Amino acid sequence: MKKVFSYLAPSKLRIAAGMSLKVVGTVAELFLPLIMAHMIDDVAPTRSALALSLWSAGMLLVAVAAWAGNVAANRLASRVARDTTERLRADLFEKTLSLSARQTDEVTVPSLVSRLSTDTYNVHNMIGMMQRMGIRAPILLVGGVALTFTIDPALALILLLLVPFVLLIVLFVAKKGIQLYTRLHNSVDDMVRKVRDDHTGIRVIKALSRAEHESAAFCSVNERIVRNETSANVTTGVSNPVLNALLNLGMTAVIFFGAYRVAAGRVEIGGIVAFTSFFTVILNAVISISRIFVDFSRGAASAKRIETVLALPKELLPEPCPKDRSGAYIRFDGVSLSYGGAPALQNVSFSLKKGGSLGVIGATGSGKSSLVALLMRFYDASEGAVYVGGENVKSYDPKALREKFGVVFQNDFLMASSVRENIDFERGVPEEDVRRAAAYARADQFIGSHGGYESALTARGSNFSGGQKQRLLIARALAASPEILVLDDSSSALDYKTDAELRKTLLGDLRGTTVIMIAQRISSVRFADSILVLDGGRAVGFGTDAELMQTCAEYRAIYASQHGEEVSEASKGGECRADE
Repeated sequence: MKKVFSYLAPSKLRIAAGMSLKVVGTVAELFLPLIMAHMIDDVAPTRSALALSLWSAGMLLVAVAAWAGNVAANRLASRVARDTTERLRADLFEKTLSLSARQTDEVTVPSLVSRLSTDTYNVHNMIGMMQRMGIRAPILLVGGVALTFTIDPALALILLLLVPFVLLIVLFVAKKGIQLYTRLHNSVDDMVRKVRDDHTGIRVIKALSRAEHESAAFCSVNERIVRNETSANVTTGVSNPVLNALLNLGMTAVIFFGAYRVAAGRVEIGGIVAFTSFFTVILNAVISISRIFVDFSRGAASAKRIETVLALPKELLPEPCPKDRSGAYIRFDGVSLSYGGAPALQNVSFSLKKGGSLGVIGATGSGKSSLVALLMRFYDASEGAVYVGGENVKSYDPKALREKFGVVFQNDFLMASSVRENIDFERGVPEEDVRRAAAYARADQFIGSHGGYESALTARGSNFSGGQKQRLLIARALAASPEILVLDDSSSALDYKTDAELRKTLLGDLRGTTVIMIAQRISSVRFADSILVLDGGRAVGFGTDAELMQTCAEYRAIYASQHGEEVSEASKGGECRADE
């Protein structure tokens, strides 16, 4: 909570002003029953119209002061809650962008979404409620009880006997509520994850007629949320009826004993009226305090989840490392990577000269995309070292390292904006470079038929074909003239002719750019300067197409499976080997 409350510091003057106004307004409220009792017991018997008018005017002024103070304080409280939450949400979003891939995997994307939306909303409500009612309710409670002693100490003792029970109920609800709302927020994370997955794969779900199954799965998640929410709401909601019952019993006792004391002449009627007014004030104050603790429980649980993310250490910071003296532009030296389970890469070594091209091929799960993750330092290698430009990637500032790259990932995304904005991607790329990149990617061939560069894409680019979307993504990667171009299975939806034209551009017209092509099809990589064959996370072959056809059985097997033919015996030159 300390971290979240530190965001209140810039608003401390506004908080102080709001608290002062709230105190003035609340204290003014407490004087109204005393003025009313005085008018009934002392002014009314004099039958003086002037005196009654003056006291009525005074009572009206006090009521106006109470109203004005509370309204002004509430407006300030709303501004403080709004501004504080805005700063907190902005920092939390920035933190999510700076998290390492490992940290994002650990927290999960749905949980980050939930913390940015639901949890910040709960914190907003908590901050607003604490300012609006956190000052007013205790003053009304303590002040009301204290002022009842000035009317009749004997009757006031009845109220005092109720205070310990009230405190026990409120403290129990607050402690239990934080645990229950934390559990509820975690189940909401599961729902966000389920909704995101289903909406992402909605076409597949419909195509395979799995809508009923997914609906049932969602109902299970939804029912878990309902159970957790019911448990939390029942526990926190029990406070109001129990407190009302206690205070109503106290009110009954006050009226019962008050009648005897009026009959005995120990207290006047105006005092009893004022006492019952104070009792109503105290009742409302207790109800407000119980609401404060409910909102506090919910907000505290959310604040804890937010602070967990904000407190995550910054990973992948630059660190001094020995340089590579081999002269290669990109080099993997005995690199292994594990995501916490089975190794994704094991002892992989290869090198690539500047302006050269590398094709990477292998079965699904062989570790092809993990190479990109290490090259761009989304993860650090478990063993070995990765070098770019003679420098260990760990020695780069992550931003400076990634500015060298133009990359198309598997399952990359397009925004619901114009074609030009999707290629530019808010980088300020000149118009001529946008059009040049589109031409290189063979995207200019269809952009005109879709209405030009200002035509809009729908969500996830659904108004473009799969091949057209891949070409737009390649154009985005090329637009900023990167030193290194990485294409991770980005030609799978292209026809062979377009794939060949694009490959010719990449390997011919962009000779100054170092190109890494990850693909399933041999035709997409066979003309690269070097080809790396991966199998189960291990490098089982490295060389040119001709060399691998002679030396690598796995490469020949891939070739045969894709061309539907047996490889001639003459090309079977031996076992696989990787150039270390």
